[in-house]
Amino acid sequence: MPNMSLKKNPMPVQDPKVRARNFEEVAIGYEEATALDEAARCLNCKNMPCVSGCPVNIHIPAFIERVREGDFEGAYRIITESSSLPAVCGRVCPQETQCESKCVRGIKGEPVGIGRLERFVADWHNAHATKSPERPAPNGHRVAVVGSGPSGLSCAGDLAKRGYAVTVFEALHVAGGVLMYGIPEFRLPKAIVRREIDTLRALGVDFETNVIIGKTLTVDQLFEKGFEAVFIGSGAGLPRFMGIPGEALKGVYSANEYLTRSNLMGAYREDSATPILRAKRVAVVGGGNVAMDAARTALRLGADKVYIVYRRSMDELPARREEVEHAMEEGIDFRLLTNPTRILGYLNENDRRDPKNGFVTGIECIRMELGEPDASGRRSPVEVPGSEFVLDVDAVVMSIGTSPNPLIKSTTAGLDVNRRGGIVVEETTGLTSKPGVYAGGDAVTGAATVILAMGAGKTAAAAIHASLSENA
Repeated sequence: MPNMSLKKNPMPVQDPKVRARNFEEVAIGYEEATALDEAARCLNCKNMPCVSGCPVNIHIPAFIERVREGDFEGAYRIITESSSLPAVCGRVCPQETQCESKCVRGIKGEPVGIGRLERFVADWHNAHATKSPERPAPNGHRVAVVGSGPSGLSCAGDLAKRGYAVTVFEALHVAGGVLMYGIPEFRLPKAIVRREIDTLRALGVDFETNVIIGKTLTVDQLFEKGFEAVFIGSGAGLPRFMGIPGEALKGVYSANEYLTRSNLMGAYREDSATPILRAKRVAVVGGGNVAMDAARTALRLGADKVYIVYRRSMDELPARREEVEHAMEEGIDFRLLTNPTRILGYLNENDRRDPKNGFVTGIECIRMELGEPDASGRRSPVEVPGSEFVLDVDAVVMSIGTSPNPLIKSTTAGLDVNRRGGIVVEETTGLTSKPGVYAGGDAVTGAATVILAMGAGKTAAAAIHASLSENA
């Protein structure tokens, strides 16, 4: 019998007061009984609208049907036909604006908890699997993947399943890209990412770390080494700043650096050798998921007060509702319709001047109001004259976006980029202006979501397979 409850089963979470001071995963996950009950809410629609909202086209009704039957391993097999990172997507994919937004149950109530079920299935498999996936027979073709973030891993996984010899080149010392350096442990445990990567290794994917494409090797040199196609999934790791006075002060971070020091280098551990300022009062400028991650990380690093400073209202805040709610529960102070104008600081305790390079003592802001919509349809924020005020902080984290690093473009002849530095590709194939070179994810679009990057990796993998099969 279907479960016709209008409400999805809630996700168990740590108590906010407890979790705000530890880096353990916030969401605890469904038990088997809860997963079975939630799966019974699915109507198994014949036209499957939820699938149309999934960038990697998981057969959602089919995997949920297996869950309802108690065949959790069968559900995992269905998911992994389309997705190389089910345990990751079940945690960080914005299902509420994608698959769940199309769910028929959401018309008169809450949609089926598709993401929560995907996470349950992946975690169940990881806890019970005793065998590695079978490695496909090699087809004799070699492909290079630049970057081991979600687009690169997705591309590599799809090609490996088809028998390609895939080598993934990663600039950092561990594989995983933004999944390792960008998303905090309390949202995405690193053991989960390592497990997903180990699954790809079992399929035959090779990983070479500490290799910077454009410096250690060029794209052209990859072809000289015998690779027949190259996929660029190098992400968008170049941070942006506002250009306001005081950004050179000590205690001003990009969110990229702040999160990398904590997530990848382990600065959150008491025994870590990686330096990071454990500030007591922190302002995070921005309103996206990365801003929420940085603010919640600052709290766990020991801050007494953390502000989110965002120039629009709550209605325009781009972060996931779940992440905003978790941040509020943990005590993050949201200063909306507020924009920084300069960062204040001093040279040392005996010199309270505001020099070019010193220590942060505050952030001067001005209040905003919403005016007419801008080109994207969002209402443009306008300054309220005479409304300046100062927040007393000793660290500022800028989280206003990132752009692709120009290194690959500057070392690769014939590779077109747009005015924002994103690699130009054919939408349906991911093919760039350079023959044999494909690209996808944030390196093309700028900072976006994990699942959209994965979808781009799948698109490119299919195009690479079609091209190399045709020319075989």
